[in-house]
Amino acid sequence: MITWSSLFDTSWPKIAQILIVLALFFGFYGIAFAAGARVRGKAQNKLALVLFLGPAIVLALTGLGIPAIQTFIESFKNADSSQWIGFANYTHAIKDPDTRLAFVNTMLWIVITPVIATSIGLALATMLNKMKREALAKSLIFMPMAISFVGGSLIWNLMYQYQEPNRPQTGLIGQIFMWLHLTPQHVLLWSPWNNFFLMAVYIWGTTGFGMVILSAAIKNIPKEIEEAAQLDGASGFRLFRTITVPMVKTTIIVVLTTAMVGTLKLFDVIHTMTGGNFKTDVLSNRMFDEIFVYLNNGRGSALAVLIFLGVLPITYYNIRSIRAERNH
Repeated sequence: MITWSSLFDTSWPKIAQILIVLALFFGFYGIAFAAGARVRGKAQNKLALVLFLGPAIVLALTGLGIPAIQTFIESFKNADSSQWIGFANYTHAIKDPDTRLAFVNTMLWIVITPVIATSIGLALATMLNKMKREALAKSLIFMPMAISFVGGSLIWNLMYQYQEPNRPQTGLIGQIFMWLHLTPQHVLLWSPWNNFFLMAVYIWGTTGFGMVILSAAIKNIPKEIEEAAQLDGASGFRLFRTITVPMVKTTIIVVLTTAMVGTLKLFDVIHTMTGGNFKTDVLSNRMFDEIFVYLNNGRGSALAVLIFLGVLPITYYNIRSIRAERNH
């Protein structure tokens, strides 16, 4: 006989447990929707709100809220989370030279890569919108978005591959050095310039996203506004500066802030190409090393909290800009 407690017996196969949970979930919602169909008036709206928002709130709290609170608590404990040590992990993050270097590199990534990726995306979106068969060109530029940053990093590793000057160059960058009659450099070891060579990978992978989003925004600019500006003598860069940019300002902010958040949690490129060595470490990679390499949950959690605090003002500014545009 199957009892309520036996439904969640851990000896059952995983697939059976998943099917039971799904059956219970959809069975509950089937009954709830059937009952909700009989409700009328304002109560129906409130019930619909609970039915649709309820699962989202529960899943968000389970998948994001609880881990975030637990991480915050862990940041005040020692390496194995057995003792409370106060703000020692945060103090270490400020005083440790390796972590300070990761802070500086992260700030460089936040300032440089989003601006370049968004600028190139805006320029491409503006130019390609006037071209024939723009879909083909946009598909080729967007294609790197279909490749993971790990795969992209492996591709760029081949481009950056170093060979001695007296040997044939197998990497594109080394061959360019030879064409310019310069001594080839191992660019991933060439500090501090190696940070900029790593940024190129991120820019290559995210420019297509900015181009697609900005292209859609540019297409929504009313033709009458552009035609009126052209009758007033605006053309070329002046038309771009006075009409295109102001009309898609909110979208530019969204793309820019999205790229900033992406750089804050950047991990794949650094970990795959340099492992954070040669003065290329960033906060997300440092957090990974603290938890999984040095087995220090406290310091890793403290860095996770600092990354989260860095995301908050960017997200707040993004939301405020969108609301201001809607009210305007």
